[in-house]
Amino acid sequence: MVSSGSRYSLHDDDESEIDETDEHAPLQDGEEEPPWWNIFRMVPIEEETGSAVEHPFYEASIKVLKVVVYFLTFGIVLGGCMVAKGTMLFMTAQLKMDKKLSYCDKNSGLGRSWSVEIPEIEKVAWTWCLFLAFTVPEVGTFVRSARLCFFKTLKRPTLAELATVAGLESLHTVGVAILVYAALPELDSVRALMLTNCVCLVPGLLGMISRHPEEPHRVLKLSMDAVALLLQVTGCIVWPVIEAGRGNYTAAWAIPSALVLTSVGWWENFVTEKRPVERRKKGEEFTIFESRPEGDDESGETGFAVGFLTFFQNLKWRLNKTRYVTYFFVSVWKVAVFFGMMVLLSYFRLEDLQGLFRDIKPSFANHTLIVNETGGSLNNDHSDATAFSSEFMETKPIESKWATPAYVWLVQLFAAYLAYITGKFACKICIQPFSFSLPVSLAVPCSLSLLLLFCGMRADDACCFNDSIPSYLFFECPSGDYIDSFMTEDMVWIWAMWLLSQVWITTHIWFPTSFRLAPTEKLFVTPMYNALLIDQSLALNRKRDEQLGLVGEGVDIEDTMERRPDDGMDSVSTRSNNEEESAVRHSDHITRILACATMWHEEKSEMLLMLQAVAHMDADQSARRCAQKYLQIVDKDYYHFKTHIFFDDAFEISDDETEEMQVVNRWVKQLCHCIEEACSNVHGVALALPPPVKTPTPYGGRLIYTLPGKTQIVVHLKDKSLIRHRKRWSQVMYMYYLLGFNLMEQPIDPERKEVIAENTYLLALDGDIDFLPDAVKLLVDLMKKNANLGAACGRIHPVGTGPMVWYQLFEYAIGHWFQKATEHMIGCVLCSPGCFSLFRARALMDDNVMKTYTTPASEARHYVQYDQGEDRWLCTLLLQRGYRVEYCAASDAYTHAPEGFNEFYNQRRRWVPSTMANILDLLASHSRTVKVNDNISTLYIMYQVMLMVGTVLGPGTIFLMLVGSFNAAFGISNWDSLIYNSIPVFIFMFACMTMSSKIQLMIAQLLTAVYMVVMVIVIIGMALQFAEEGLESPSAIFFMATMGSFVATALLHPLEFYCLPALVVYYITVPSMYFLLIVYSFTNMNNVTWGTREVAVKTRKSKEEQEAEKKALEAAKKQPGGIMGFLSQFNSGAKEEEGSVDFSLGNVFRCMCCTYPKANDEREQLKRIADSIDNINKRMDSIEGGGLGRRRTTSRSSVRSAMSAIKESAGDETEGDTSDDLSAAESEEKIVTKKRDLLRNPLWIEDEMFADKGNVELLSTKEIDFWNDLIKAYLFPLIEDKAEKARIATELEELRSKVCLFFFMINLVFVVAIFNLQLHQDELHLNWPFGAMHEITYSEDASGRSIKIAITYLQLEPIGFIFVLFFAVILLIQFTAMLFHRFGTISQILSLVTLNWCSSKKEQSSTDLLMKEGIKMVTQMQKASVRQASVSSGEGGGRQLDRRKTISRLADEKRKSRKITFSLDDNFKQTLEDLDEVGEAAGGRLTSANLRMSMNKRRATIKAIQDRRKSVAEHRRMSRMNSMSGAAMRSHVSTPSTSSQQYPLAPYTRTSHDGGYDNGVFQDSGEDSDYDRPQRA
Repeated sequence: MVSSGSRYSLHDDDESEIDETDEHAPLQDGEEEPPWWNIFRMVPIEEETGSAVEHPFYEASIKVLKVVVYFLTFGIVLGGCMVAKGTMLFMTAQLKMDKKLSYCDKNSGLGRSWSVEIPEIEKVAWTWCLFLAFTVPEVGTFVRSARLCFFKTLKRPTLAELATVAGLESLHTVGVAILVYAALPELDSVRALMLTNCVCLVPGLLGMISRHPEEPHRVLKLSMDAVALLLQVTGCIVWPVIEAGRGNYTAAWAIPSALVLTSVGWWENFVTEKRPVERRKKGEEFTIFESRPEGDDESGETGFAVGFLTFFQNLKWRLNKTRYVTYFFVSVWKVAVFFGMMVLLSYFRLEDLQGLFRDIKPSFANHTLIVNETGGSLNNDHSDATAFSSEFMETKPIESKWATPAYVWLVQLFAAYLAYITGKFACKICIQPFSFSLPVSLAVPCSLSLLLLFCGMRADDACCFNDSIPSYLFFECPSGDYIDSFMTEDMVWIWAMWLLSQVWITTHIWFPTSFRLAPTEKLFVTPMYNALLIDQSLALNRKRDEQLGLVGEGVDIEDTMERRPDDGMDSVSTRSNNEEESAVRHSDHITRILACATMWHEEKSEMLLMLQAVAHMDADQSARRCAQKYLQIVDKDYYHFKTHIFFDDAFEISDDETEEMQVVNRWVKQLCHCIEEACSNVHGVALALPPPVKTPTPYGGRLIYTLPGKTQIVVHLKDKSLIRHRKRWSQVMYMYYLLGFNLMEQPIDPERKEVIAENTYLLALDGDIDFLPDAVKLLVDLMKKNANLGAACGRIHPVGTGPMVWYQLFEYAIGHWFQKATEHMIGCVLCSPGCFSLFRARALMDDNVMKTYTTPASEARHYVQYDQGEDRWLCTLLLQRGYRVEYCAASDAYTHAPEGFNEFYNQRRRWVPSTMANILDLLASHSRTVKVNDNISTLYIMYQVMLMVGTVLGPGTIFLMLVGSFNAAFGISNWDSLIYNSIPVFIFMFACMTMSSKIQLMIAQLLTAVYMVVMVIVIIGMALQFAEEGLESPSAIFFMATMGSFVATALLHPLEFYCLPALVVYYITVPSMYFLLIVYSFTNMNNVTWGTREVAVKTRKSKEEQEAEKKALEAAKKQPGGIMGFLSQFNSGAKEEEGSVDFSLGNVFRCMCCTYPKANDEREQLKRIADSIDNINKRMDSIEGGGLGRRRTTSRSSVRSAMSAIKESAGDETEGDTSDDLSAAESEEKIVTKKRDLLRNPLWIEDEMFADKGNVELLSTKEIDFWNDLIKAYLFPLIEDKAEKARIATELEELRSKVCLFFFMINLVFVVAIFNLQLHQDELHLNWPFGAMHEITYSEDASGRSIKIAITYLQLEPIGFIFVLFFAVILLIQFTAMLFHRFGTISQILSLVTLNWCSSKKEQSSTDLLMKEGIKMVTQMQKASVRQASVSSGEGGGRQLDRRKTISRLADEKRKSRKITFSLDDNFKQTLEDLDEVGEAAGGRLTSANLRMSMNKRRATIKAIQDRRKSVAEHRRMSRMNSMSGAAMRSHVSTPSTSSQQYPLAPYTRTSHDGGYDNGVFQDSGEDSDYDRPQRA
């Protein structure tokens, strides 16, 4: 029966309204207000642990570091662009025809001036340097494209697309060649520099005609586009006309052609991407350059001719999918075209074209130049002066400086590359406006200033740069008073217009919208850059944001969700979208995070940590939703969030023996209490959540809690008698439910499912994990950065106390610092731990991943690989499928570590064999994996082989270390040391093979304590050895290098430096953890139990136990036979009595003194019990054979209940009548056999914890069928088969024997080999060249005095030295990879830091202020109305108490102890209403003191909120008016139209009504509310 307070509904879509209560609200059910005499408190001292620890100094240091990075990247980008542009102009200046330059000769005396003319051999070198400067980035493009083409499956372009792109790139290449080989050499360097601001002609034109009709301020922007375009056109007219008037016809034709053709190269960035279609709908608008159709067909569609712009839009869409295959060929073609243009233009500029190839080597070597003495000005062409110069002036040869052109080219190469990578780094960490856009825009003005300065200095003194630049080389400076001539004759003032026009055309670089740490493909259009025009290339190649700015509800994900009442499941909208050409909707791209936690027997403190992390996620998601919904703040990090907790073994037998079904166990009840407590801890108030919705399911049950932020916690209660338990099967359960049922069963287009799966992530959690929303956000950033990323994990920190936790603290640290960082950098992370990892849904749903993960263990190795390390196996499947797994060091999570020795050993007993099994599986399939996964190379496989060898030989290495340490520390021989160390080893191995696990762990603990003492002695012995052999010995070098790497790495991880002191515990426990633990793990491979958190469960007696008890009672009733039975007859009366003195000889005789009757007739009681059991068995047989169709557990329950009734009647002194027993049993049977439906009224929903609370919702038929089919296919409870169990046990023992034998033999051979080499070290050794000992001997004999010097080298046995070198190489690889990974981590951390130091809020616009601080503001506002003023003395018990306010504090805490119910969304709306009531007279201040305390914001912030509030209201008012007018117009149209046509630009719709609690991840709404209409900016 179900309590009357519960309400049933098959499909209840009504969202429970939770009204906010004030402080005088009535108490919750069951809550008693403490009396005034009992309000005194004992406040516990709260210690900050895990994610609650604050690091103010670290946060301040990161901000300071970001300021330094701001200015450093600004300087590098600006300097790189200036140097690259300057060296390019320097190279082009040397190509000028008949170039003459004043020459500095300090040895010629005063009053003499010289000039030098650049010979053709010198020009050959500069010609090739320009070619190399253009070629190197193209080679980089080719290499990058080749790598991706060979190691990834990419789409191939059509021949027409390839030809089109090649043609466009050819035009660009021809333009660049004409620019650097013809146009710029004909101009002086100053005007050549200015001319580079005129290469934006085609981008300006395409950007103007591609503007969207709905773009805000479109008319103004088009006007500015037209002005900028006209200014760019003047660059093609003004100077060519001037140069033509001067007779410089080369510049006249080269300048316009070069500018126009060069600008073609950036066409793609300024064309709006458009998916190609073959047909257009009737009445659809056509863009410019498209021809309109002449007729319509009957279908309402019309044909059209693809116009110019549409063709390029379609080409851009295809090119995004085929770029690397296209540029694999195009990059080579561009080099060939540039080479051809170089040869062609050199034909006209060089006297001998063959010299271009013949003089390559001589041009870069020393060659002769002719220096002529001049009588006056270098440009004096008077005939008398010329004649005088030729007759009287001196001429002399000079030697050029070899390789000067090569040095200039190298400087240009590295400067351009440095500017490119630094600029890309600035874009990745979100400092683009200051550190990328500003320096790129200032490159030409700053270069111009320096160039004018340098020209002026050299005009005054030809020897000014003699120490740095050869005197025969310099820029081509303008002659005469170039300031006046520029302003009048050359119209140089127009350059400022060109610069402004370039800034306008590239204005997109000032407003970046890319996400953090975006890949290169998201930041730049083409893979590399143009080194000859580096600043223009960076600005024009930086991708534009093509999506219109959606504001407010336009990006609210809940607007796209609906609940389908016909099947009761989360579903995606199936409404057609006629406005979009693609089936994919904008809402499909929104991030969906499904947190999936597995629980079993976690403690309360552990549950609280995980649930508090979920509550933080709930508050964060609510703040982001409210910011978009009410303030229309576009949030790129918005996400949907829902939590699923899968509780294993959640049921136990009921104490009520009349019930056949089970009830929830104490851990489930503990979880339910913790959910409310966790939310209260997060929000700082005593919180009462609405009662959970209870749902009976085929696998047990489901509880749905709604949190204050409207996200849900769905607790799936698993009954292990109905569904398979353990962690792997819980993962299978949520994968198939969330991805298979909730997503794939949706009746939508497969293309939409593909996009949704791409942006849906499963957050795998353990029940004791602790994290913050920022940690999840960092993992999502990695997922967005790389679409091929299948899984990402964070930095796991162990939490706990005791020596075992100290050891794990350092073990986890070096595991993440070195191992995971190295795997991330040179390959893929092999294990993304299930305690805190993010998995991409699409990757899990791929072939050979999720399906293979359901494979049951049927062989011995399967139990080790599949069930003992399920998270590592899942990652292995992802890697073998071709996906990447990454590690994010900045994403911190905290998990409880084993604190006891036995628990730790049992945990690692599972981990060690499963780790090696999965790595061996990956190595065995390495050829196929390397071919499929482009992130795993053969070198990475070799690295893993090295680690595997080190792991296998680790125990032998530790054993040899102990042998050597005993020898050094105690001064005993090698043989004695070997014997002493072998004894405990063999004892422990024997115990592991023959004794129970309990005894093994006792011996391991004893040996660990002994080895810890030994290791302390070893450390002292090593110090003595270092003192004797010197610090140059190999052991000392290796030890110092290892310790130094640990310290250096800890310094690079400042927040984790506290792990370093744990190195002491780690070091002294090395023998235990790397020797005893390995032995224990492999010798217990046949033990596949979990080993941790295992507790005894409540059970009832089985039928076998009842049968055994029955037989015992029957035996008690029978009399012994034979002579013993005969003699016992004489003793029958004695059995009814007892005596104070009693002795007997068996049953032969018995003597009692001072007898008295027994208190109870035990014999009669046993007889009655036996008879009752006989009756029970008869009725049980009749029940089981009566066709009731019940499960076996039902029969057992009935029997137990009947037994209970019989036992109660068994206490009567009389036997009773048989008919009475039978009638009592029949009446009992009527109670026991009452029927319950598992899917309608199971016993657990009537638990006192859930009774009369919340609704009961029943599953739809479709979902019931799904669960039944899933259980039948993969999750049916395993039926214990004794034969099968014996077979698996035998196979596990055989596997253990094989592995242990191999393991023992390989280490034995290794130890024997090394030990024998040590014994014969004098005969076979290597001399260590460092730290040799010198022994000097003085002797004197008859022949005289003699001095003998003996050099003694340290002797190294070869194999041991190779092994030490082997570990040194691994350490070097890991340390180097750690440095690179650390740089990436710092970049990720810096990308999250926001600075407001350089701008006050008064100076910022309201939009900028909201964009920067909107989420933080909303987070505070949604808590404002419920945050009660807290007295500092009442928090944490660690602050100083204000004794003068003790009574007030106690009264306030009594008031706050009342539990309240609230919604964060309602709190935010209430705060907005309070803001609306604030008048101008208040000066922008909140009238409520509570709100002032909670907001703590300045006037500008409040003003920004008010302005945005008014703007949103106005937008929605206009939207309602348009909706009403549109509805009136449609009422006169005969053809019906969908409601979505009212808002053709709105990608999102809304389902949940105001104050609702629905936040389904795969839901989609069918209608919009007026308040929630999406608007576009």
